[in-house]
Amino acid sequence: MLKILCFIATLVPLWSFSSGHKWIRLFDGTSTAHWRGYKKDYFPEEWKIEDGALALTKKGGGYIVTKEEYENFDLRLDWKITEGGNSGVLFHVSEDSLYKNVFETGPEVQILDDDRHPDAKKGAEGTHKAGANYDLMAPLVNAVKPAGEWNSFRLKVKNGHIQHWLNGKKVQDYQIGSDEWQKLVGKSKFAVMPQYGKRRSGHISLQDHGDKVWFRDIRIRRLP
Repeated sequence: MLKILCFIATLVPLWSFSSGHKWIRLFDGTSTAHWRGYKKDYFPEEWKIEDGALALTKKGGGYIVTKEEYENFDLRLDWKITEGGNSGVLFHVSEDSLYKNVFETGPEVQILDDDRHPDAKKGAEGTHKAGANYDLMAPLVNAVKPAGEWNSFRLKVKNGHIQHWLNGKKVQDYQIGSDEWQKLVGKSKFAVMPQYGKRRSGHISLQDHGDKVWFRDIRIRRLP
């Protein structure tokens, strides 16, 4: 009997035993069905599919967001940035009419060409570099690859506990709402945005910063 049970277990996906939530492909290289423009009912034409990747081809497309909202989740994707480029991934974004911009509510994981973009030298102690909790916390380690190369990205959000890995190295680990978080927000450009980081669920957003950027193999798993 034990052998039979073990055999059956090998046939059941691992996610069934862990969280009960399976992986969802937010972008599979062929369809943008899970995305639309921020506060729009359509997908901007400036964002296109190129060689199986979702690319911002020119400025003006604006931020795009997932059609669904997510609270606790594990997000995986690959990204690469053009030389001198700047972009980001934001989460817990609100489309409420009270807010004009994505960044008024959603914390950002920075995407940047650290070698060429001037933003890498701005902010306090590397808080604008690739992998940073943008304008709040510098990456724990330098893990980014040069512009034009693919970077592996993982973002885990669980009850306000945020962890981010870049190319297999942990670059962020913090708790939203903690004393440290509040102090850092108070010293940042987000101090004048009272709802910044306050939401516990929302859309995931990809940033239009005017520079060409590519994303591929975007997948997400809800966490209990």
